[in-house]
Amino acid sequence: MQLSKMLLSCLLPSCVVLFGCKEVIGQDPGLNFNIRTVTAGITLSDLSDTTTIGDAVRFLKEARNVYSNAGYTVQTIRISTQHLHEYLDGKTYEEAIPYLKKFDQIAKRDNIMFSIGNLLPPDEYDERIADWVVELIRETDNLSFSLSISSPENGIHSNSIKAAAEVALAISKNSAGGEGNFRFTASANCPPGSPFFPAAFHQGPKSFAIGTESPNILTKVFKSSTWDDAAQNLKSELEQKFQPLEEMAMELAKTSGWQYDGIDTSPAPGLEASIGGAIEELTGQPFGGASTLSACSLITEVIKNLDVKTCGYSGLMLPVIEDKVLAQRANENRFTIQELLLFSSVSGTGLDVVPIPGNTSQKTLERIYTDVASLSLKYTDKALSARLFLIPGKSVGDKVEFDNPFLTAATVMKIE
Repeated sequence: MQLSKMLLSCLLPSCVVLFGCKEVIGQDPGLNFNIRTVTAGITLSDLSDTTTIGDAVRFLKEARNVYSNAGYTVQTIRISTQHLHEYLDGKTYEEAIPYLKKFDQIAKRDNIMFSIGNLLPPDEYDERIADWVVELIRETDNLSFSLSISSPENGIHSNSIKAAAEVALAISKNSAGGEGNFRFTASANCPPGSPFFPAAFHQGPKSFAIGTESPNILTKVFKSSTWDDAAQNLKSELEQKFQPLEEMAMELAKTSGWQYDGIDTSPAPGLEASIGGAIEELTGQPFGGASTLSACSLITEVIKNLDVKTCGYSGLMLPVIEDKVLAQRANENRFTIQELLLFSSVSGTGLDVVPIPGNTSQKTLERIYTDVASLSLKYTDKALSARLFLIPGKSVGDKVEFDNPFLTAATVMKIE
């Protein structure tokens, strides 16, 4: 019996209606959220290990079928590996390109996103890495990657910060509209097992994690809540939505041999699911105004303490150009980049897809990364990242539109 049929026989939710022996399964309008990703983490023996990748592809397709047949929308399936530098196996970065192109071809064929983790070891600098990344961006379309700029063991990684700034600048100058930076982040204190890209990487036995797009749940809850009962109402609603996902994941783990890492409970926004709009529903004020910080803190306290197994960031995501309300409030100059970091101190995931001038200097980027790294070390469990969008040819206040369908038009923000 196939895995999906076994699971469905045990865990069919209320959106499945049975007529005799025929199962009629459709999207449950009451779900009010999507599964953004099911991400499989694998350990490759070397760059030629496509067998392990193939195993992950088969598992992910089966997992997607399980959730889809149960009425959930699964937007993407993804694979993350251990850090690239750990499986070069004596090959140079230049020699790795043909193998990485093969990864990319598999990802295209099977409609999968792919992360190769950190390019360099922690706090290591390589003057050639930025030029190499430009080649990787040109030769592939589906590979994401990162550099680690802080860790509890080694503190702030100054050499990595320098490399990250050079990489972000090089990508902005050598990809259309600078959009290649969608695939790169500087990660600060990020743990393995996150389902969200581009900071995702893997350690240990093969495993999987779930990420959700859930701001519409928050908006619905806050419409009928006050400050006094918002946290309890949100906790109750999210647990009601997420616990069935976890039950199905645990059954998947039992029947497939893949370890279940948990749900990244971050309410990842989309163009039709605004976290900015959810926060405004609670505060009654435009995002960035008084009480925004309090709302960020309230939401994060809830999503970090749900009665489900959590992983990854499990924090508040504020990606400026992935969220129409956040982009609009940025256009209105209602918050700054520094205030986004302030909000991250009580909540989120750092600076994500923030549009900045194309002529931003390397030193300025390094200072921003250093701030993110410093904040990540203030609390031992604070996972942050910085995905900065340098927009070539654009200055502060210029409007920019993107070819990427997941990004919304925005105004280039000022760095104070």
